[in-house]
Amino acid sequence: MIASNDHVHGSADVAPTAEIAASARVWHYAQVREDATLGENVIVGRGAYIGPGVHVGDNCKIQNYALVYEPARLARGVFIGPAVVLTNDQFPRAVNPDGSVKSATDWQPVGVDIAEGASIGANSTCIAPLKIGRWALVGAGSVVVKDVPDFALVVGSPARRVGWVGKAGHPLVRESRELWGCPVTNAKYRQTDENALMEVEN
Repeated sequence: MIASNDHVHGSADVAPTAEIAASARVWHYAQVREDATLGENVIVGRGAYIGPGVHVGDNCKIQNYALVYEPARLARGVFIGPAVVLTNDQFPRAVNPDGSVKSATDWQPVGVDIAEGASIGANSTCIAPLKIGRWALVGAGSVVVKDVPDFALVVGSPARRVGWVGKAGHPLVRESRELWGCPVTNAKYRQTDENALMEVEN
């Protein structure tokens, strides 16, 4: 069900079968394809593309000119920066080996799954299939080619973990061999192995 015109700009191209929560906003020249779902308070920026069947959870922000190709799935509170690309073709070709034009039946789309609270910085590309963990942060301009752990800070091409971030998005500070702390919220996190971090309950 499409939201009222107050929430979907007149220049946006929204498929009749897309499901858009009443509190979501779809801005100028954005395209939301068939059977996509946008949850409560979702913001889709100018010129962004949401592919067929893509699921966008509540409170997500998809910034201008981001391309979210199917079958991507975004959990609650995900941030997609300007001009981010979530790919869906492992072996891209315009034609088959015999020279015929590839059709939808000639390849299998694969998706990027992004967990709750994660952020993908501007101009980053995520090469499917992969998973971005909870509250992870992908630095601007990165190329992500493998799964990203929860709370990981990754940068570069290919993206590599260079630290940890907390729920506030700020880099964590090591307080002991296993314990990390957020300089903003004072929340504590425990590192359980080289590539795993978990929040410590107060």
